[in-house]
Amino acid sequence: MDIDVRGPRFGAAVTTVVLAVVLVTGSAWLLAWQTLAFLLGAAGGVRRSPYGWLFARVVRPRLGPPRAFEAPEPPRFAQAVGLLFAGLGLVGFTLGPEWLGLAATGAALAAAFLNVAFGYCLGCELYLLVRRATVRAE
Repeated sequence: MDIDVRGPRFGAAVTTVVLAVVLVTGSAWLLAWQTLAFLLGAAGGVRRSPYGWLFARVVRPRLGPPRAFEAPEPPRFAQAVGLLFAGLGLVGFTLGPEWLGLAATGAALAAAFLNVAFGYCLGCELYLLVRRATVRAE
């Protein structure tokens, strides 16, 4: 079942704020929260992530009906990519080196910001590239 395109973009907006605060404060606990949010989104789809739940229960009822939908697989893959970078960032902030935490968190922040500001989901585009490559390889 396709999903409202505004949901993942809302999640990216919250993620952008969370990751920006992580970079400013160096909070491993806050990055651990974001890593969990990515894990839930990757495992169950964006609807089952905390930000997807918040969008469905609080934000979407206050908006008009959706005008655009998308397949759930690309945003779910994007959550897995975010999980990878947030996990690397968490390792860097907790075990070192700190530059790894800063770089990985910064990369995840940049990807989330691209989605919010320009509607360009980097992880979704990566999903499509992987799909094309695997279809050609068969």
